[in-house]
Amino acid sequence: MMENYTRFERARMIGARALQIARGAPLLFKTDLKDPIKIAELEFEQGILPMGIRRKMPLRMETA
Repeated sequence: MMENYTRFERARMIGARALQIARGAPLLFKTDLKDPIKIAELEFEQGILPMGIRRKMPLRMETA
């Protein structure tokens, strides 16, 4: 899962997952940590973050 994400995509995924954890979503691994951001970062680093990024591809224009 460790694709080449931009720092903005990485921040978006970790932030969204941290919000889910803070609102009571189940953790994907056992930990004693309480900080939702640290937990989300660990999930991202381990490749078990349950989300991804959908990128829009640019339109290709052909020249005649």
